Amino acid sequence: MQKTTFALFFGNRGFFPGELVAGAREALVAACEKNGYGYIMMEEDLTRYGAVETINEGKLYAQFLEEHKGEYDGIILSMPNFSDENGAAVAFKDVDVPILVQAFPDDMEQMDFAHRRDSMCGKLAMCNVLRQLGIKYTLTDTFCVDPLSDEFAEDLRLFAGTCRVVKGMRKFNVGAIGARTTAFKTVRYDEIAFQNKRVNVETIDMSRVFAMMDALETDARLEEKMKLYASLSDFGTYPPEKLENIARLGVVIDDLIAEYDLDAIAIRCWDELQKKYGVAPCLILGELNERGIAAACELDVTNAVMMRAIGLAANYPVMLLDVNNNFHNDRDRIIFFHCGPAPQSLMRGKGTIEEHLMFRKSYGEGSGVGINKGKFIVDDVTVGSFKTENGGLHAFVAEGELTDETLPEVFFGCGTVFKKDNANGLLQYMAKNGYRHHVAITKGRYAEAVREAFTNYLGYNIDVI
Repeated sequence: MQKTTFALFFGNRGFFPGELVAGAREALVAACEKNGYGYIMMEEDLTRYGAVETINEGKLYAQFLEEHKGEYDGIILSMPNFSDENGAAVAFKDVDVPILVQAFPDDMEQMDFAHRRDSMCGKLAMCNVLRQLGIKYTLTDTFCVDPLSDEFAEDLRLFAGTCRVVKGMRKFNVGAIGARTTAFKTVRYDEIAFQNKRVNVETIDMSRVFAMMDALETDARLEEKMKLYASLSDFGTYPPEKLENIARLGVVIDDLIAEYDLDAIAIRCWDELQKKYGVAPCLILGELNERGIAAACELDVTNAVMMRAIGLAANYPVMLLDVNNNFHNDRDRIIFFHCGPAPQSLMRGKGTIEEHLMFRKSYGEGSGVGINKGKFIVDDVTVGSFKTENGGLHAFVAEGELTDETLPEVFFGCGTVFKKDNANGLLQYMAKNGYRHHVAITKGRYAEAVREAFTNYLGYNIDVI
């Protein structure tokens, strides 16, 4: 996963003591290093104290950003004192990354002229001018916060997630592999709505996929893919051609990803793959998700987009599950389920390859080998879903946990219990607002990072449930 890097900016107001700026430079560097983030900052001797106050100093900082474009994911606008908004306005006029505005708190024991900061007042002025100029910015949770505090560490965690979402969602390609299964009108979507937000959808017919699979020679790539899949899940006594067919599909999907420069995919996962090759693609999807390529089943293109978003926010693999069953009569719990498209990072150990019972019932024994059954992690998670509606892009995110509560032994596929306060309310929201039966899931609590990226920087509509 990628390391997030910040460009550090330090404001100044001339009649405040310069020592405050020097201390701020040390503190922000220490905060980045302590929390595992990269940083770049302008040389200290280019301006007074290495800070920005005047318009000319703002021009120097803008030049610094231009020279290092592509090296940073976001900017931390640090205010050791009141800080002049005029220099900042010039510095940020062409910025296209998120900006976190951080103001140092005053110490009540040091309110004399040599130590008083007035950063609270300055932050209000700074944000007012940034808003006037249409420059987007993000606030810390505590208005004035020490960079070395736990509170600021949490600000950085969420801001880094926002930066990754904005960077990864501003322009990318999604592959729709196969047509929507006729029975699944729930996964319909609006390509033009996506394109208006620079999300490009490339459609690829399953007939081409099958032709590529059939033409693929038994070579080193195929052998490597078979070894990889065998290492991820136990294939038991299934015939070797099942593993080979799954590997053929995996190699072909890799080729299509390279050909169309895809960052995410959604695939028609039934019923042609079962009828022609006797396999299901679950293991392939899990491995792609482990690599950071959002991969959805059932041609759910919109939730491939959601998977990419929350995966970027968390900087962690993601999976797509069905919102599937009630858990007794508990209003705070839901059973999530799917056939097994989970990445290794979201599972507890190696999976087991089984046959899809629904396909066996419909098409005969051996027709749906490839579901990857196993246990999911027990941890805090972020879940979300996406839809297009009336030309707009809409989403929701929620936070909860996957628990260790057991399901009946006869439960088919991969199931887990999701717990959150008023999970019943989440179901009501999904039904009332027309969301499909899928949710994207990743580890950790990143709802606020996704919300900030979507609403403040990307122009998507999103609710936090």
